[in-house]
Amino acid sequence: MNLDQQIRHLRHANGIARAAMEAGHHPFGALLVAPDGETVLLEQRNVDSVNHAEAVLAREAARLHPPAYLWDCTLVTTVEPCAMCAGTQYWAHIGTLVYGMSERALLEHTGNHAENPTLDLPCREVFRRGQKHVQVHGPVPEVEEEIAALHRSFWKQR
Repeated sequence: MNLDQQIRHLRHANGIARAAMEAGHHPFGALLVAPDGETVLLEQRNVDSVNHAEAVLAREAARLHPPAYLWDCTLVTTVEPCAMCAGTQYWAHIGTLVYGMSERALLEHTGNHAENPTLDLPCREVFRRGQKHVQVHGPVPEVEEEIAALHRSFWKQR
């Protein structure tokens, strides 16, 4: 997936995050993109503090597609996956990740918020502990501010 595709898909995921926010959920959105880098196979917004967009999407992807196919797919998400979501992506066998804003940057916008107790454990570290190499691209500076703006708006109202 080239940078233009990453940016386009991240903006799409941020639109899903906005829809989640408008529905009263935390503003996180994720997509599963086919090996062609264009086709969106699944979309998922955040459900609740345990059912994050990325984990729900990865579980559904694993239910629908064989591991060999998923290895060539890309999970695109607005914010770097937490340890739970990175682990779920790993076990679902999705071979590539693109994220817009880091978990550490999210913490800067949420602070010590009871609804979002971030873990300071980068997804690259989670993947590094595994036996297969998940490719990671992110954060993507071209969309980072757009994603951050949505979070600033949401978390200051909570």
